[in-house]
Amino acid sequence: MLDLRNEFIMAPVKLGYSDGTGVVTQRHLDFYDARSKHVGAVTLEPLYMDAGLRELPTQLGIDNDNKLEGLKKLLDVIHGNGSKVIAHLNHPGRMANPKIPGNYHWSSTDKACENGGAIPQKMDREMMDKVVSMHVDAAQRAEKAGFDILELQMGHGYLMAQFLSPAVNNRNDEYGGSLENRMRFPLEVVKAVKAATHIPLIVRISGDEMIPNGFHIEEMVVFAKLLEQEHIDALHVTAGSACSTPPWFFQHMFVPKGKTWQLAGKLKENLHIPVIFVGRIHSPKDIMLLKEKYQADYLALGRALVADPDFVGKYLHQVEGLIRPCLACSEGCLGGVKSGQGLGCVVNPLVNTGLAAIKKAADKKRYAVAGGGLAGMQAAISLRERGHDVVLFEKNRLGGQFNLAYLPPNKESLKEIVDYYVEELKQTAVEIRKEEAVPENLTSDKFDGIIMATGALPAVPPIKGLKEYYWTESLEDEHLPSGKKILVIGGGLIGMEVASKLADKDNDVVIVEMLEEIARGMEMIEKAMTLKKLKTKGAEIITSHTVTEVNGSEIRIKGEEGERIIAGVDKIVVATGMRSYHPFEKNGSLPPVYFVGDALKVGKAQEAIREAYELAIKL
Repeated sequence: MLDLRNEFIMAPVKLGYSDGTGVVTQRHLDFYDARSKHVGAVTLEPLYMDAGLRELPTQLGIDNDNKLEGLKKLLDVIHGNGSKVIAHLNHPGRMANPKIPGNYHWSSTDKACENGGAIPQKMDREMMDKVVSMHVDAAQRAEKAGFDILELQMGHGYLMAQFLSPAVNNRNDEYGGSLENRMRFPLEVVKAVKAATHIPLIVRISGDEMIPNGFHIEEMVVFAKLLEQEHIDALHVTAGSACSTPPWFFQHMFVPKGKTWQLAGKLKENLHIPVIFVGRIHSPKDIMLLKEKYQADYLALGRALVADPDFVGKYLHQVEGLIRPCLACSEGCLGGVKSGQGLGCVVNPLVNTGLAAIKKAADKKRYAVAGGGLAGMQAAISLRERGHDVVLFEKNRLGGQFNLAYLPPNKESLKEIVDYYVEELKQTAVEIRKEEAVPENLTSDKFDGIIMATGALPAVPPIKGLKEYYWTESLEDEHLPSGKKILVIGGGLIGMEVASKLADKDNDVVIVEMLEEIARGMEMIEKAMTLKKLKTKGAEIITSHTVTEVNGSEIRIKGEEGERIIAGVDKIVVATGMRSYHPFEKNGSLPPVYFVGDALKVGKAQEAIREAYELAIKL
């Protein structure tokens, strides 16, 4: 029995905040402190049980007693907020990071992950015994540290799932072949951990691997019933494999929302123990659906709590304010971890930045914000929260160019941050003027400072004969052509997203990129899925070439091997980058001018929001 104060559990989310020795750091303390004030339990990031089994160089460990001091300190912080703490134990098997020196790779198979990685050793009985002992040692160490609950990872393509999966497990002994055999080793681990500890045990599984020859819900019902017979205390149900189906593993915006809920619902129908639902639970509406349709016992929130640590407090009306939405983009969280900087967040500027929370300003001032994109709205809201008077100038539509970001296929969730900011502007009573900020307005109104958040404009290269072209108009349905041959000049983020939408309308798309790399700047899951789709749709991608001349429907391009002509082009889209837009320059008659977002330097949404927030708390 989990015995939590409410039904909300923070799911395990990789942080990458350690220092390379696997110990708790101040970043861990700050992150979990903020997220443990209202939930029933917090699951720490996956804890490595052996230094040779890390997924990240900066992962937290529980492999040695030298980790206990830091873990106890962290647990004290979380317990002090009224939340229980779950130790999530995971053996990655063949998915241990091959780039980390000293890592080794054991599995049910000797086949490498199809997405790349090291070739593993097929485990023998001695290796299996070591893995069982490893789980027992780590579980007992967790209990000694003061953890309230254990969770064993048996899904997501990690070692236990490598035994369960018919797509991976190619053994011909008593641990391979039939479902009974494939379940045998995971059940041995559960029994050993259960016998060696005295705290509740959760098992996390994928309800479906989301690959044709993998395991599916029918087999997981059988497995779950056996887990129930071993007296586990709850089943945590997710989907996919980090190896073969990463978008499902990360619950990315490119996969349908709610599939994991269906899988958990099916398992709940067949069990008497509590089932934990997880996967893009991002709003009160989601919670209501899960309770009414599935009678969900527990709800696990991961990235929703990264975006807004007070998500549960706001849902329970213990904290005032709007819920800042997770966009399911993986840009800041996965991107930050992969880059080695540690988990960040596109929409929450306090995650892993060292920035302080909003405090009231000592002196009330009056500021003008020029531009109502993400940076302008964040700056206006934060300045208003500090007690300043703020006037936001936006002659067109609030959201700026980010209103184009949610128009490409499968990116509809990005609109939620624009809607959030628009509502926040209302609630914080920011004055909005539907006009362009020009020097006359800014000097006559006695502002103490001007925040230039005017964004960027397309940078069009000087191509001979280029007269008529499109930019992101191609993303808007009313401008979307069909059945045409379209040349996209520029294969970065914007170019690829435009190409993806054009390909969906049966256009013959040709992308020309001057660099060798295609889709630079794209989040890795979106990049992989977009390139796969464009290939399926027959789009032509030409790298290391520049467009040199436009002559009617004939386009001349040049690369190292010479020139060629692309004939029959009906339309041209130019997506060759952006340049900062400054509608007016600083002068002596103006108050101080501060630049944020693309007006400072062309970048991504995460940088724009952080810069705007940072400026607002400094002014």
